[in-house]
Amino acid sequence: MISEGGHGPAGRPPAVAAEWLRHLPDFPDLGSYVVDDRGRIIEVTDRAAQLLGRAPAELLGQDAHDLLHRGRNGEPVPGTRCLMKQVLLAGRAAQGDHEWFERGDGSLMPVAWVVAPCRVGEGRTGAVMFFHELDESQQESSADSMPEVDRLALLAETTTTLTSTLNTGETLQQLVRLVVPQLADWAVVDLFTEEGNVSRAAVVHREQHTLVHREDLEGPLPPVPQASLMPLSRALRGVTATLAGPEDYQGPPDSGVAVVQRQLFRATGMHSASIAPIRGVRDVLGALTLGRSDRPGSFTTADLLLVEDIARRAGLALDNARLYERQRRVAETMQRHLLPQLPHVAGLEMSACYVPALDASQVGGDWYDAFLLADETPALVIGDVVGHDLDAAAGMAQVCNMLRAYAWDRQEPPSAIVNRLDEAVARVIGTSLATVIFARVERTAGPGWRLRWSNAGHPPPLLIEHDGRARFLEDRQGMLLGTGLALDRTDAVTELPPGATLVLYTDGLIESRGHSLDEGMDLLRRHAGSLARRPLAGLCDELLSRVRPADNDDDVAMLGLRLPR
Repeated sequence: MISEGGHGPAGRPPAVAAEWLRHLPDFPDLGSYVVDDRGRIIEVTDRAAQLLGRAPAELLGQDAHDLLHRGRNGEPVPGTRCLMKQVLLAGRAAQGDHEWFERGDGSLMPVAWVVAPCRVGEGRTGAVMFFHELDESQQESSADSMPEVDRLALLAETTTTLTSTLNTGETLQQLVRLVVPQLADWAVVDLFTEEGNVSRAAVVHREQHTLVHREDLEGPLPPVPQASLMPLSRALRGVTATLAGPEDYQGPPDSGVAVVQRQLFRATGMHSASIAPIRGVRDVLGALTLGRSDRPGSFTTADLLLVEDIARRAGLALDNARLYERQRRVAETMQRHLLPQLPHVAGLEMSACYVPALDASQVGGDWYDAFLLADETPALVIGDVVGHDLDAAAGMAQVCNMLRAYAWDRQEPPSAIVNRLDEAVARVIGTSLATVIFARVERTAGPGWRLRWSNAGHPPPLLIEHDGRARFLEDRQGMLLGTGLALDRTDAVTELPPGATLVLYTDGLIESRGHSLDEGMDLLRRHAGSLARRPLAGLCDELLSRVRPADNDDDVAMLGLRLPR
């Protein structure tokens, strides 16, 4: 018996098993180990280490379930389905067979086991595990059908997992992980494109413990004829799921799809497959093919019903994801068409960018604007309508157009224009809340320039001098628009040094769940200072790549202005 010496991984003294276990002999075909109350191995017999193909040092201190316990195809077993682990919670002995442990070389060992609670130290309990390897005559005959309780668990997991995302690519990845290797060695997903063609979106195989995409087998498929009686053609037309094998494609092919399917069976070595249509709410979205090549046994009718149910749930998830992405594209297209062309002003250089959110629900509220006023003074605008998606995009368009109209109507200070806009947002437009900066870039009596602006609740502009010094223009911050409060706003004014760069941005550039807003602004200031002499055209892209947090999927609008030296 070998035990963990010194201190454990967390610096605690090692637990000590019961004395009777410490003197347990090493039976020739029986392995045993002891876990503490957290499931970590604290004692292991020499025979157990030999059977598991691991040095004792690799076992001691490790979580026994995570390290060893696997499903029949080598997949990790959720802790909630581990009877061995439940002994630690229930405090009662248990036994079982037809479980699998993973050896050190990655191979699987079928085992029968008995586990019982025991005392492992003063006032502490753990469990002792006895196991032995099953020979072929003792193993389950098969690739028999999955037990009913496991089927229900898989369907519940499918529903939970596939509805957790509204991204088509993630939905496909999750679908493949659910069925390979638990149901099949191969998963093939064929989907209709928006143009009505069929594309092989995924061909995935399990190699060792990794899912590998066979990109050479993916890509566009030939047209699917309505008269074809081949299994995949029928599934793509929405006919019920069917079992298939390479023999179905040995005769003369009736279509180009049949030729591709024959090549698929040859390349993958699948000897049995089940093919089910992937149906959305209104249309057939594609087909799911699960195939077996490495494991014995063919798919059964019961398996086919399960695959059909999984494909139906996948279809609903994909349908939702596609609708969501279509809505995202509409919002993004609307947003981009509303963003303006930058004016040409002698002596000034301007650049702008807009990056949509990764999530469709976050697209729509951010905008920038730049135009010449009636007196030929350049005006700069950056803003963000609170809310997302099409409502925010529509509200943004109204606020943007109203601001332009007010700015052209009268030659007023920025604060007066923003005050009038505030009243319109609260009483006319109906948009809930919005932030905005409206600025005039004015010539001074000499060759220089000054900035006069009004800030309604927006992140402050960043001024970057030619020598790299950078500071935020935080003077006279005002209340955001749409609150209904009658506030007298005042202008802020600052001189713009020669060669300086002014950056207006929205909060998607600096906000993160992982750090404070002040930390995000400080990060922006430091990186912007290091980019002071970079060409303005690439400045926005550099700031996005360096500053935008990975966990912030909001959209970002940015407007840059550079003065002559």
